[in-house]
Amino acid sequence: MTERLFGRKDKPQSAQQTIPYKEMYRDGICRVKDRFYTKCVTFNDVNYQLAQNEDKMQIFESYCDFLNFFDSTISVQLSFLNQKGNMQDFQASIDIPDQQDDFNSIRREYAGMLKNQLSKGNNGLVKTKYITFGIEAPNLREAKMRLERIEADVINNFKVLGVQARGLTGHERLEVLHGALHPGGREKLRFDWKDIIRTGNSTKDFIAPASFDFREKGTFRMGTTIGAVSFVQIIAPELTDRMLADFLDLDSAVMVNLHIRSIDQAEAIKSVKRKLTDLDRMRIEEQKKAVRSGYDMDVLPPDLVTYGKEAQNLLTDLQSRNERMFLVTLLITNTANTKRKLESNVFAASGVAQKYNCALKRLEFQQEQGFMSSLPIGYNGIEIERGLTTSSTAIFVPFTTCELFMGGQALYYGINALSNNLIMADRKRCKNPNGLFLGTPGSGKSFSAKREIVNVFLITEDDIIIADPEAEYFPLVERLGGQVVKLSPTSPHFINPMDINLDYSDDEDPLTLKSDFILSLCELIVGSKDGLQPVEKTIIDRCVRLVYREFLTDPVPERMPILEDLYNLLRAQTEPEAQRLATALEIYVSGSLNVFNHRTNVNLNNRLVCYDIKELGKNLKKIAMLILQDQVWNRVTLNRATHRTTWFYIDEIHLLLKDEQTAAYTVEIWKRFRKWGGIPSGLTQNVKDLLASREIESIFENSDFIYLLNQAPGDRSILAKALGISPHQLSYVTHSAAGEGLLIYSNVIIPFVDRFPKDTELYTLLTTRPEEMAGAGA
Repeated sequence: MTERLFGRKDKPQSAQQTIPYKEMYRDGICRVKDRFYTKCVTFNDVNYQLAQNEDKMQIFESYCDFLNFFDSTISVQLSFLNQKGNMQDFQASIDIPDQQDDFNSIRREYAGMLKNQLSKGNNGLVKTKYITFGIEAPNLREAKMRLERIEADVINNFKVLGVQARGLTGHERLEVLHGALHPGGREKLRFDWKDIIRTGNSTKDFIAPASFDFREKGTFRMGTTIGAVSFVQIIAPELTDRMLADFLDLDSAVMVNLHIRSIDQAEAIKSVKRKLTDLDRMRIEEQKKAVRSGYDMDVLPPDLVTYGKEAQNLLTDLQSRNERMFLVTLLITNTANTKRKLESNVFAASGVAQKYNCALKRLEFQQEQGFMSSLPIGYNGIEIERGLTTSSTAIFVPFTTCELFMGGQALYYGINALSNNLIMADRKRCKNPNGLFLGTPGSGKSFSAKREIVNVFLITEDDIIIADPEAEYFPLVERLGGQVVKLSPTSPHFINPMDINLDYSDDEDPLTLKSDFILSLCELIVGSKDGLQPVEKTIIDRCVRLVYREFLTDPVPERMPILEDLYNLLRAQTEPEAQRLATALEIYVSGSLNVFNHRTNVNLNNRLVCYDIKELGKNLKKIAMLILQDQVWNRVTLNRATHRTTWFYIDEIHLLLKDEQTAAYTVEIWKRFRKWGGIPSGLTQNVKDLLASREIESIFENSDFIYLLNQAPGDRSILAKALGISPHQLSYVTHSAAGEGLLIYSNVIIPFVDRFPKDTELYTLLTTRPEEMAGAGA
């Protein structure tokens, strides 16, 4: 095997010589042998195990086509690496350091909760997936041209499967190899291409472990790590798509590798035909024996009959179906710090193989070749191969269940219900970060949104605005030092619907967009069934431009107009329509509903602002929601200049969707906020209201983040159709407890569970259960 690996008869004398490649290039191409070159692509997971049966079949058939793409000139290696990560790195990614303010006790509680949740899963395992493909070529230039074409085709084929994939650079491939050769994640790769010239070392000097020891027949040592390589003996008549997933679900460090080599179709058919000829000859011999012995010549040995049928079926598949022949080697590499732990890990892997009527066989006296064949380089030094058709090879579907653990400013959304791993996601990285929290009363909508608000407040510098129609958020907002704006006929708090800033619009003239808002406001106030007439719209637009003239010449707060200024201008117009509009406005200017005829007297520049509109009457609440949306737009446009993100939470969003004006404004927010640095989130139990019209439905379509909690029976079927949720996935939002459901993040669907510790100050601030709030107050 050593001679086969290195093309020479001398054995490796160092750890560097043991690693089976000759040269790694910056662009990711690796020269494994003199004329053999490989490239590597990393790919993400998709929710295959949770998908609907039709979707599973589609993925499976597409994966079969994917495998058939590789002809006999391309060798393929699929590598699945479950490696122990550095727990300090994990903990650092969820740590929330203290700051010089009054919120450190909350930071410690939140960080403590995250550490507790981290300990529940196997978050110490970092799971990655690679496909390495190699070709024979006379030189690097020709290899590069063909490998890049293959790489582009591989990535496009993954795209058809709904899988994100990208090619690895040379540095990234070295990082992967370094991680495999230094289990535990404690040592980081310290390498730069300049170091090769500076030191005279090769790339292997930077990734090699301290030592290799392959003297034992069934195990090997690599530095302080002990490992064992086994091959899977496939003896089951039928395989299942769960087998590979179960290997990857093992709660230990494991590397699973499939080496796949396609056989030329004509050669495969000839080989099967030769085998059929041999079986026919054996059948004739058996019949002759039977005649000589006086037995019935139709009675043949069962094995001969079985093999004959299988060979005939195989020939039919190769000739008339989209099937090819592949030679497959399946290797399992377990590693641990102690031999006892290693044997336990191997036993667990053996149990998975036995579960599917296969056997895990230790590679005795071939541990070196086995381990080197487990590195994602594209080299296979093990000659144990099993012939499988395309569909039999594709049964090792390389997709299981998505994980979601991002670094940076990722927020916590619970733990994965399947793997118990933390779900940490950054909505800002979504193509469209808009979000929805959907669930029945008591399912945990408001709690989940508040938890996200706390998370945003603690780890970012972003601004947060809340529309609170049920007065549920003020305890949390006050504890975080935010501004609660209580709007009611008896409240001393006022906000001015006429507020404007000079960055209000993309256009040079900020009045254009402000005029559109005031038109919507007047339309809501007038309340005409047919809306405003063209003449009335013209009058309002004229008056809007007049009312801001003084302010725009000298933009100081004292010159900001109020609703009464607009009213007076309307009264001064000669058209009868203007008088009708002014009369409609009168009750909001000098009448009993004059809540919004004042200049703003609260601090709307606070990082956290909550608008409490619970005590506004029915007539004022609709207007308040529209004015509130305009205030948010003001804030977003101001923050855009400083590149600060604005989070906007709208509880009971269905209230906004019942009126044409507020619904249109809400849809506009969902369409335009992203490019202005805004992230809106809507909370509702009324899914039907989100699909009330084609325009409102765009809120759904423009939300790449959906937090689904327990759903009512009628809503479940709507969501399944609108979001493509499988019946199995739907079970996670059917009669589920509070804090359980599905997270939809871009094209990822993950079942989650969130058990927030109740013996904390944060829980008392987040809960909306009356009995718990009463207990906290006592």
